[in-house]
Amino acid sequence: MGKRTIFRMPFGLIGLGIMTVIVTTGLVWIGVVEDPLGGEPTAVVPLERTVEGLSSRDIAVVEINPDIAGDSKPDSPEKRVPTLGPRFEEPPVGSEPNLASRRELTSLPDDRVVERVDHGLIPKVGIDGIRPLDLYAKQIAAEPASAPKIAIIIGGIGLSEAGSRNALENLPADVTFAIAPYGDRLDRWMRQARAAGHEILLQLPLEPFDFPDNDPGPHTLLVSLRGPEFLDRLYWLMSRFTNYVGVINTQGARFTATEPSMQYLLEEITKRGLMYVDDGSSSRSIAPTVANAAQTPFSRVDVVLDAVPKADEINARLLQLEALARSRGMAVAAGSALPVTIKALEDWSRDLEQRGLMLVPISATVDRPTEG
Repeated sequence: MGKRTIFRMPFGLIGLGIMTVIVTTGLVWIGVVEDPLGGEPTAVVPLERTVEGLSSRDIAVVEINPDIAGDSKPDSPEKRVPTLGPRFEEPPVGSEPNLASRRELTSLPDDRVVERVDHGLIPKVGIDGIRPLDLYAKQIAAEPASAPKIAIIIGGIGLSEAGSRNALENLPADVTFAIAPYGDRLDRWMRQARAAGHEILLQLPLEPFDFPDNDPGPHTLLVSLRGPEFLDRLYWLMSRFTNYVGVINTQGARFTATEPSMQYLLEEITKRGLMYVDDGSSSRSIAPTVANAAQTPFSRVDVVLDAVPKADEINARLLQLEALARSRGMAVAAGSALPVTIKALEDWSRDLEQRGLMLVPISATVDRPTEG
């Protein structure tokens, strides 16, 4: 009878228990061992704000690493160092620029100097008399007064993703950027440029002599326009982004040679607390005379760098620019965000201070002498 009791043990229950142990072990193995981060301490870090231009692929996993050399207290919060992906160590232009060696300028419009119209926010002079030019201008470092000064404007920012990014990544912070009104995501380019230390201009499309065969765009300011229609076009252009110190013409040989049209425009520019920059493309421009009469803060481009977009031609124009700056004390150049132009400026600017020259933002050239 005793032997029969041994052979009648509940093998079914024993088998079920063994299977349960195997399944449980397998699930633990899959959940922990097969997961590269299984069993490792992780942390979810809430972002204070969304960084525009970054996708989920750009953000690496944040890991708490307790195995730091010399760390005798792995649980100490002071010793927990988040390990971030390489794109945070050197952010792309699509995210926030690296500000370690650049002075950040505000990219939020100041309520004192903006006015809301049908198209959005446009600049104005504040009730205390302060102008957008005053608020958004970049303070330049103190330098000997005798140092020849050079301002460089790079236009077309916002028209090409690659060109705009190249300019932001490779040009010195004192280069001024002129943003085209027909570009895409202009507020993003403005914010990134300002964060990287660049002053901003708005490019205004003005009527050329061969209009409409040569049409700068649907909101081009024409000599035939006055009153509400003119202001509606101008306000649309001005509302495309904020925080610019002034405007610069795009084309406009006919417009800048027509005194009533220039007077009408520059009176409005002055009323809005901005500066006007003549792009130097037309020898027939009367902008200096009209700006003086309208008391508009004014500057003018002396050298167009890439009218012929070849490296040797651009380098020749840069030498011309240096000579003008040394003879006059100050000179202004303009170019486009072309790869050849950006590369030439990047190389040229490396030892600028050693050559006794100073790069300044465009606001530092207001009302300078244009003859020397």
